[in-house]
Amino acid sequence: MTRVIAGVDVGGTNTKVVLTTPDLEVVDRVDLPTPAHAGGAAIVTAAVGAVTGLLVRHRASLAGVGVGAAGVVDAATGTVLVTGNSFTGWAGYGVTRAVNDALGVPATLDNDVNAFLLGEIATGAVAGESDVLGMTLGTGVGGAFVLGGRLFAGPRGAAGEIGHVPGFGDALCTCGQVGHLETIAGARGIADRYAERSGRRLSARDVAVAARAGDTDAAAVFQAAGWGLARAALLTAGILDVTTIVIGGGIARSWDLLEPAITAAIAAEPPVSGATIRLAQSTLGSDAVALGAASQVRALVLEAEPA
Repeated sequence: MTRVIAGVDVGGTNTKVVLTTPDLEVVDRVDLPTPAHAGGAAIVTAAVGAVTGLLVRHRASLAGVGVGAAGVVDAATGTVLVTGNSFTGWAGYGVTRAVNDALGVPATLDNDVNAFLLGEIATGAVAGESDVLGMTLGTGVGGAFVLGGRLFAGPRGAAGEIGHVPGFGDALCTCGQVGHLETIAGARGIADRYAERSGRRLSARDVAVAARAGDTDAAAVFQAAGWGLARAALLTAGILDVTTIVIGGGIARSWDLLEPAITAAIAAEPPVSGATIRLAQSTLGSDAVALGAASQVRALVLEAEPA
């Protein structure tokens, strides 16, 4: 039987499952609704059912399951610690134990942004890089670091929280503080900033459409978002000497609007080291989190095998 690895991306609306070869080549994938308000057991049961269905379809043997999940997780114990209000009964749930009990294979759990970055390093836009800042631009702005080839969470697990660095205006952030990067570069922030300028309420996606159609208010909002992302890149380069950045998430699909503003802002104030900042758009798209989760469990499986 073909030996495969499964990667699972648990989101508040949808769960994505990918089946990969040991080299992380995608064999198959499936998307399903997340039973987010039915509790942890239901969420895992839905994901396990999708994995099982793919295994049957491909007559494959499962080596391990990696899970990436939104919120704060304890990767060491495989437990979800804190979630947003998109979930009920998910915080406190032992994910890896439940997956192991159901499928009898090793399992890992990590934050979805960490998994996104690991996926892009394993087989995406920054493949093979050892020092990278990853940013996801969704409703908010998430961040993660890989330093020296390993995830760096910091002593309190807050390393990479670039979306909640202050100095980006005076708007109220979703976390309750003021002027965070998320307020100008996340989807909610882009919609809010456009409403302030124009008096009209549009989704971030529609703001992008308006910008491409010549709406000067919409263009200015994306210019500000690009400026903010450039500041994040420059802060990272100045403090950690990390000059490779990969950006994903829904807002990154408006790369044509963001990239010129980011590039111009970096060119105006380049890093003092003189190093060139490499800015990459995610190439894995919606597969990134699941593939990163698969890469994590692959490493665990390979470590456990005899040399």
